[in-house]
Amino acid sequence: MPRECISDLFGFAPVEGRRVEASFDGGAMTSDAGSLLLGSADRAVGLIERFAACFEDRRNAGLIEHKVRTLVGQRVFGPSASLRAGLALGYEDLNDHDHLRHGPLLAVLLGKLEAKRSDCAPVAGKSTLNRLELSQPEPTKYHKISHDGAAIERLLVDLFVEAHRRAPRQIVLDLDATDDPLHGHQEGRFFHGYYDNYCYLPRYVTCGRHLLAAKLRRSNIDGSAGAEQELARNGRLAAEIEGQMERACAESQRTGQPARRFKDFQYTTRKSWSRRRRVIGKAEWTQGEANPRFVVTSLGRAEVEGRHLYEKVHCARGDMENRIKECQIDMFAACPERSRRDRTSTATMRANQIRLWLSSMAYVLLCALRRIGLKHTRFAKASCGSIRLALLKIGAVVTTSVRRIKIAMASGCPYQHDF
Repeated sequence: MPRECISDLFGFAPVEGRRVEASFDGGAMTSDAGSLLLGSADRAVGLIERFAACFEDRRNAGLIEHKVRTLVGQRVFGPSASLRAGLALGYEDLNDHDHLRHGPLLAVLLGKLEAKRSDCAPVAGKSTLNRLELSQPEPTKYHKISHDGAAIERLLVDLFVEAHRRAPRQIVLDLDATDDPLHGHQEGRFFHGYYDNYCYLPRYVTCGRHLLAAKLRRSNIDGSAGAEQELARNGRLAAEIEGQMERACAESQRTGQPARRFKDFQYTTRKSWSRRRRVIGKAEWTQGEANPRFVVTSLGRAEVEGRHLYEKVHCARGDMENRIKECQIDMFAACPERSRRDRTSTATMRANQIRLWLSSMAYVLLCALRRIGLKHTRFAKASCGSIRLALLKIGAVVTTSVRRIKIAMASGCPYQHDF
């Protein structure tokens, strides 16, 4: 495409005899005007304030320009909450903050319009933000910001409980592990044969769309390590449903359609289990071959029938894969295998766990927006990525006067009614 560039002015092909010129001289503008919705969601649930309370700051108060609350809010909001630059808005690199810190809207979200010192911006740059990620359980001479991991874990559960007006009759917790590919030599890095790469193996605990826990783990362990319920399959279990499998095979061959049978029985391992547990075995014959599956559960037969437990409760947990995708991709908790800009890229597991918590809080904040603000809109069940693109990434001109801050958003925004 022919174009000419003169200084800061970019010239493009003319349209109907008129020159087309562009330059970066629009003044105070933002591409993340919709992040005001995130600020409202945060005021409703108090996430940033409570998350910041999980950190302790031993720095000299008289020399501090950016408090911990500002650092936490900046990382979770980050115009476009992405994990690295601002998790919810979508900036993938911590270096982006050296530019974003001068933007007008992030200062509005964090409630700090001006810096105390003339050589500082209202919000922090990458070096100061890095101190938050490198915080340790106990402060040291060189790491004066510390964090309480147990308090952060409790906060995720508290936010889940508070999201319900009344206690539900039953909740179903999904525990699942997934790979977080690594491309450096981070602490705890191991090769995982199933995923065929060097990775971490974080475990997520969800209840529907709610995230209750995000635990970063080494990958040289079993995916179910630490979980009280697990999916099981071995030769002994297959033998338990041999009769059901034969009948399912016969029916499938007779009808030409997949067929399944179920068996509800008690089972224990030879060594690893402490007691006998209830197992639901599915004997399915499909596409000309056996497809057995087994679910281990603590629910009794009086509480739920075996077939219903498998088809309506267990199979419904496939939706958890969507939650993992939202946390790992939309919130940049990890990178897709094709990308080499993985989120957990710092040297220690402790720092990478903090990064995982930051992305988890960004996810929880977007869920609060979806649950409270978007309940009666077309985005009530939309993914975090879709919400970001449609409602958060909105261009606007920011005008600041003595009495007000005006955010003039793009008149042509197609989702302004939903906003």
